Amino acid sequence: STVGRFATFALIGLILASVVNLFLASTALVWITTLAGVAIFAALTAYDTQKLMELYATSSGGNLALRGALTLYLDFINLFLLLLRLFGRRK
Repeated sequence: STVGRFATFALIGLILASVVNLFLASTALVWITTLAGVAIFAALTAYDTQKLMELYATSSGGNLALRGALTLYLDFINLFLLLLRLFGRRK
C-alpha cells in the first residue's frame, strides 16, 4: 500500500535529518524529528501489522512468526524510545 512506501521514505528522511542535527545541534530540530518519528513509527507499526495479517492468511507458516515478531519488536522499541525522549524529564 502507499502508507508503507510513504512511511519508509519518511523514515529515510528522519535518519537524514538526525544526521544533519548531529552537526547543527539544534533543539528545535530534535523536537521536530521526535514528533515526526512518533508519527512515522506509529504508521509503520500499523502497516507491518496489516502486512503480517495478509501474509499469515496466504502463507503456510514457516519463518513468518519469527520475522513478524522481529519487525514489530523493532517498531515498538523505536516508538518507545521516541516517546521516552518526548515525555522524559531531564534535570
